[in-house]
Amino acid sequence: MSRQVISSGSPFEEKIAYSRAVVAGDWIFVSGTTGFDYLSMTISESVIEQADQCFKNIEHALKQANTSLADVVRVHYILPAAEDFEACWPVLQRYFGEVRPAATMFVAGLADPRMKIEIEVTALRS
Repeated sequence: MSRQVISSGSPFEEKIAYSRAVVAGDWIFVSGTTGFDYLSMTISESVIEQADQCFKNIEHALKQANTSLADVVRVHYILPAAEDFEACWPVLQRYFGEVRPAATMFVAGLADPRMKIEIEVTALRS
């Protein structure tokens, strides 16, 4: 089985020793992705804007793997504050309304207190 690693260019990847995504055969595993804009290394204070940026970052990684959000079969949402999740639902609907992957939401601390949501996906190339 072939293996390819994909980088977003984020300095976190080198510091923490991980890849934005790993392609293994037809499977694409996208690491937990936060709302940082990796070009400017800025992050919004809004959980809604962070969720949207998470999806933009994930879409970019999936595109590099020659796939898209339409191929996502599993998603994990991680938030430090459970009460923030419902505000994100319209963003989730916009990106996954037709895809409807299997999903789980976790409440856990994140690496940086500015981070309000982290999203991890698994895709299967169709």
